[in-house]
Amino acid sequence: DVVRVGSALELRDAMHTVAATADVVVMAAAVADFRPVDLVEHKIKKTDRDPDPVALTRNPDILAELVAARRPGQVVVGFAAETGDAGTGVLDYGRTKLKRKGCDWLVVNAVGDGRAFEVEDNAGWLLSADGAETPIPHGSKAQLASALWDAVAASVER
Repeated sequence: DVVRVGSALELRDAMHTVAATADVVVMAAAVADFRPVDLVEHKIKKTDRDPDPVALTRNPDILAELVAARRPGQVVVGFAAETGDAGTGVLDYGRTKLKRKGCDWLVVNAVGDGRAFEVEDNAGWLLSADGAETPIPHGSKAQLASALWDAVAASVER
């Protein structure tokens, strides 16, 4: 089934609804961290003065909520689209996020420089809460999804 959503709050509601009966929950990365405080139903017209600043508020951490609400035996998979910096690499950020979020699996991939978004191919790492780290070789996103499902299915069958 496909559930179409238009905002992070709609995604939150949809994820909680489907997670209630799912054996495996997969939560996508790149959900907006913030949203405007005030929404308008119409176009904001251009005037002679500068527009008012847009006030933002934090969106809920949907993955953390799904982890907190999971049933016994339910597997929760998260994604982390990460950028490294001078002191910390993408994989290090992924390890930290896996611990902080508490999910069973975290798919980590580097973004930027033609990676992750708006490209056909990708690569990354599959991190497990038990400490296993599996590189996912460069390939189509369908191949990456297949590698993820193979790992998750093997863990569920144990």
